[in-house]
Amino acid sequence: MPKKNSKPEGVIIGFDFGLRRIGVAIGQTVTQTATPETIVNSKDGKPDWEHITKLFETWQPTAIVVGLPMRLDGTEQALTQPARKFGQRLHGRYQRPVFYIEEQLSSIEAEQRGLKQKHIDDHAAQILLENWLQTQ
Repeated sequence: MPKKNSKPEGVIIGFDFGLRRIGVAIGQTVTQTATPETIVNSKDGKPDWEHITKLFETWQPTAIVVGLPMRLDGTEQALTQPARKFGQRLHGRYQRPVFYIEEQLSSIEAEQRGLKQKHIDDHAAQILLENWLQTQ
């Protein structure tokens, strides 16, 4: 885990974890903006690691941000621990610092932007990554 005071710079990759689909966004610390990149399929909670590896090879991110699904009252829910475990696996595979951001309602916010269901996950990743970038 990264030190509290260390701020990554450059390209950041963000993930909106789900058991069937994982939204991915690419962000930049200079502009504090992110764009939706893709949706990685996941089967029985097992991500398509080949797809994720290609993203790391293409973008060469300096850090990883993973959204932690939380209840509105801030307590953990069923997907919180699997999302945390996913972040730990990303760190182990790609040797980049992982930062977590509590995410509540990012998928609903993406829906409110008028997006079709199949495009929600990568836009939810964009929302949570931009939220993280703007708090750094």
